Amino acid sequence: MRIGLIGAGRIGAFHAGTLQAHPDVGELLVADADAGRARQVAAAAGGRALPVDALFAARPDALVIASATAAHARLIARAAQEGLPAFCEKPIALDLAGTVAALDAAEAAGAVLQIGFQRRFDPGYAAARQAVAAGKLGRLHTVRTVSSDPAPPPAAYVPLSGGLYRDCLIHDFDILTWVTGRAVTEVYAAGTNVGADYFRAAGDADTAAVLLTLEGGVLATATATRYNAAGYDVRMELAGTDGQVAVGVAARTPLTSVEPDAAALPGPPWSGFLDRFGSAYRAEMDTFLRVARGAEANPCEGRDALRALLVAEACEVSRHERRPVPVAEVEAAARACRGEARKGAVA
Repeated sequence: MRIGLIGAGRIGAFHAGTLQAHPDVGELLVADADAGRARQVAAAAGGRALPVDALFAARPDALVIASATAAHARLIARAAQEGLPAFCEKPIALDLAGTVAALDAAEAAGAVLQIGFQRRFDPGYAAARQAVAAGKLGRLHTVRTVSSDPAPPPAAYVPLSGGLYRDCLIHDFDILTWVTGRAVTEVYAAGTNVGADYFRAAGDADTAAVLLTLEGGVLATATATRYNAAGYDVRMELAGTDGQVAVGVAARTPLTSVEPDAAALPGPPWSGFLDRFGSAYRAEMDTFLRVARGAEANPCEGRDALRALLVAEACEVSRHERRPVPVAEVEAAARACRGEARKGAVA
């Protein structure tokens, strides 16, 4: 297969290495807004660097989108027009209107669009999902998630990221629904700024907590912070009437027990998302190549990204207005976006 990769940043470079090593990839084409960076990543992966237009003109068999978020929706629409199966890192766009427009373009063209929620390909989350589905926990009543970065991102990144709920916690919102099989119905969110001023200047928070109500009355909490020098910490706990399980509690979890009989961590803490989820990213890309060939059904469709974004949007409303927000309230705004888009198309 000839694969196009747009975006040669940190995750793009990782995907380039994965694609280069994959037996189904015969040629890798790399494009980036920074032509020098594209050449560097292409050379390291044995690929060929091209401008974006030339990459599309080369007629790849599939496209991997790992560019800056602002370009995602446009590239998804262009891939759909070209009839290319596309994989896109989350989020599709930083707002509902852009997300809905890109999804409508892909669906109108009948195009394949797989979204990059790599936690779905992690063995721990998959095992937790199986445990819930098999009823091993009894009646599920409580879920807790944690997402903590070891250090904050650069100041220039924050205004373009969409904020802590859309950029970081969106993974928790997706995995909550995927593992439990239940949609989020309401959120109550809070956020604080106790670190660098550039978070506040961007209207963002550097630490956040969310109380979520899921279908069937299951309660969940999701916390996130940009400041956790102990290491990269991503965990999930699920509790039911008959048992409880945890994901992400292992030898490298950056969590120290102060109980007198507790053992020290046997390994170094996770340093970042590629360290923690490297194998999940590779499994995700392997799956996309099979989806692109028509050998497997799409396990993470564009609508999944919209559902997670709706929860993130509800959190932003809740944080600013200091009230519980039903997700249905934000869904109504998404429907309005679709209606306006269709009226524009008719006009």
